[in-house]
Amino acid sequence: MEKVEVEILGLSANSSAGGTYALLLKEVYGVRRLPVLIGTFEAQSIALELEGIKPPRPLTHDLLKSVIDHLGGTVIEVQITDLRENTFYGKIIIETSGLTSEIDSRPSDAIALAVRVGVPIYVNEEVMKVAAIVPSSSEEKPEEEIFDEEDFFAEKSSPPASKEAKVAMLQDLLRKAIEKEDYERAAKLRDEINKLTGKSN
Repeated sequence: MEKVEVEILGLSANSSAGGTYALLLKEVYGVRRLPVLIGTFEAQSIALELEGIKPPRPLTHDLLKSVIDHLGGTVIEVQITDLRENTFYGKIIIETSGLTSEIDSRPSDAIALAVRVGVPIYVNEEVMKVAAIVPSSSEEKPEEEIFDEEDFFAEKSSPPASKEAKVAMLQDLLRKAIEKEDYERAAKLRDEINKLTGKSN
């Protein structure tokens, strides 16, 4: 298989299909982009790891990483190998005791694991040829804001007066979101806190 290394460019809600998210992958050494529709749980799992948010209990992909580690395995890479009837197929490549195994996987689960173990993500060149898009220069836009301030302060009579007060309120909301296991909201809150405090992920 001729494979192309990709990286995660963005993750956004898909308005045309309820309950799904669009994961946008970008060719590392090129301009092609591959949109992949994934479920809410997998989207939250990927977003949490990218944002550096650790849930109070391990998610399924954290558990999978722990199981592989405890069995002495090493994830080498993950792949999107095929596209059939508008469905992407993937594999997780694991090495154990010098033996390499290819485990069938949904691409969303493979990528959620990949961001946790820090391994490359590859896409079959044939899949890229069929499903990738090449953006025109007019489509190059800065990343859209994913945090809607009005949503989070709608219940307040007025927004916090100072940046410090706003950060403190966001941190409180972040703590509550994590306690409720609302990880999508937690990721957005963490992103806004980082913007206000000048931190980068």
